Amino acid sequence: FDNPVRPGDQRRQYDPARIPAAPGDPNQREVRTQTDFGPRLAFRDDGDALRMEGEIAPGDASRLRDYLAGRDNPGEVLLNSPGGSVSDALDIGRQLRDAGVATRMGASDICLSACPYIFASGTERIAPDAAKLGVHQHYFGESTVLPAFMAVEDVQRGQGLVMAYLDEMGVDPLVMQHALTTPPDEIYVLIPEELDAYELRTSSGPR
Repeated sequence: FDNPVRPGDQRRQYDPARIPAAPGDPNQREVRTQTDFGPRLAFRDDGDALRMEGEIAPGDASRLRDYLAGRDNPGEVLLNSPGGSVSDALDIGRQLRDAGVATRMGASDICLSACPYIFASGTERIAPDAAKLGVHQHYFGESTVLPAFMAVEDVQRGQGLVMAYLDEMGVDPLVMQHALTTPPDEIYVLIPEELDAYELRTSSGPR
C-alpha cells in the first residue's frame, strides 16, 4: 500500500488493520494503522474545523448528528479514515452537505472504501496530490445469510444508491467503474488526474 501508484498500477492489497505508516511531510501527520485509528469515527474540534478520524462504524451517522446538535456548523471537515459502513457514510455526507461545509485532507491522510463518499459531500473538496483516496466493492447487508439472488439484488440496489448520491453531490458517478471492478480485499487508489476528471476534488490546495 505504501508503494507509489501510477497509471495502470493503482490496485493495492487492502486490509485496514495492516495499512502501513507512510513517510510524508514532517509537518503532516503520518498514515497510521487501523488499530491506531480506533474502531469508529472520532469527532474532535480543531479550531473552526471538525476533525473526523477512524473507521466508519454502524451508528456513527447518528453519533455525528448528536455531536453537531446545538453547535455552530464547522467551517470544514478534516478527514482521515480507512472506510467502513457505506450507509453511515452516505448519511454523514448528506448531513455535511446540508451544513454547507468543505471537506479537506492533508498530504499524508487516507480516505478509503466508504470514506470518499463523505469527502464527496463537501461544498469544496480539497485533497493534495499526495493524499490517498481509494475505492472498491462494498457489501450491503449481511449477504452471507441471504440466498444468492437476494444478495445480488441487495448489492445492486446499494450501488444504485451510491451512484445517485455521487450525482447529487456533483461527482461523476463513473468513478464507480473502478469500485465495481476492484474486489473488497483490494483498493483502487485514484491518481490526481482522476480526482479532477471525476470532480471528486475541487482543489489540490494552496499553490
